[in-house]
Amino acid sequence: MKKQTAVVVIPTYNEADSIGKMIDHLFTKTFPAIKDWEMKLLVVDDTSPDGTYKIVQKLQPKYPNLELYLNPEKKGIGFAYVVGFRHAMKKMGADVIIEFDADFQHPPETIPVLLSEIDKGADYVLGSRKVKGGSNPQGWGFKRVFFSEVGGLVARLVLFFPFKTFFQITDPTTGLKVSRVKGFVEKMDLDNLYSKKFGYKLEFLYKMVKLGAKTKEIPLKFQVRKAGESKISGQTAKDIFRSVFLLRWNDKTTQSFLKFAVVGFTGYFINALGLEFFYRLGLPPNWAAAIGAELAIISNFTWNNLWTFSFKKISGSLSIVKKFLTFNLTSLGAVVIQFIVVGLGTNFTGDAWRQIWLVAAIGFFVLPYNWLMYNKVIWKKKKI
Repeated sequence: MKKQTAVVVIPTYNEADSIGKMIDHLFTKTFPAIKDWEMKLLVVDDTSPDGTYKIVQKLQPKYPNLELYLNPEKKGIGFAYVVGFRHAMKKMGADVIIEFDADFQHPPETIPVLLSEIDKGADYVLGSRKVKGGSNPQGWGFKRVFFSEVGGLVARLVLFFPFKTFFQITDPTTGLKVSRVKGFVEKMDLDNLYSKKFGYKLEFLYKMVKLGAKTKEIPLKFQVRKAGESKISGQTAKDIFRSVFLLRWNDKTTQSFLKFAVVGFTGYFINALGLEFFYRLGLPPNWAAAIGAELAIISNFTWNNLWTFSFKKISGSLSIVKKFLTFNLTSLGAVVIQFIVVGLGTNFTGDAWRQIWLVAAIGFFVLPYNWLMYNKVIWKKKKI
């Protein structure tokens, strides 16, 4: 049976003091111990002034599975990885791609562990400093630790909260990763990333998760850099947060939720006006709120179908009627919620507080309920 191919991609810039040692270590110690994979190494160098690429060229005759991709100028770590991914897939037959450093901050012994998780069924394996057995270097100062811990937490919150991935991925800025090509990396638009610098890490992570990759973290004991230039710059934090914001903002789910909020806010006004109108006609607050809710339901269904979920819009007279009836049935929950909350609330505080209790009912109960029902019942994804 033919072995699968794993390509280790190492981006370099002024790594002359460490690249030769890393290449020798991988080909003489790490790769020979991995029996079930064909191991290859691709160094992507930005024409380093210190001649890093020349060292790689000298070692190529010694190691047939060593390749060099030379960029004419320095364009950032993200750009280096993008051209590296593309070369690994098109020219080296990569089944998986491993992102790695030349400076031994990523221990070479983690490579077999990464691949063992792929063998077990994972699609995307990350080295984490945050899980048991992982750690930051002891030599790091407060500023670097603060950036790693706080920056990573903010990135996780913006990208994944409140979804389960927030709890599954603990170290989103890690540079040690292995990704499955088929069904994942091959599907990515690598030409249109928000960042070609450090922020690419977050975009790549986000897109792998969105593609449905089965993720797994392994412990990473991150080492202190002993040679070469750090890829962290003064603009790194800004680049990461810019990428994170753009990813979440432009996500289809986020855009749908923002539209849902606007439609819901409009529905609230209709609901509030209905409550006030029918209350002044002489109906009790709970009944007035329920009628106002039905008017809001009609508005919400119309605008959500035409705008919020336009990408899966319900069309055809019969389909619209059926879905509207279903919409009303699911929305009965919202009507009941308002009936109970406004009714109980005004019973304790008096009718003068009816609008306050309406806001409480909608904000704390109706909005989450509606978002769930809209996505899971009314405008749910069609099975292919």
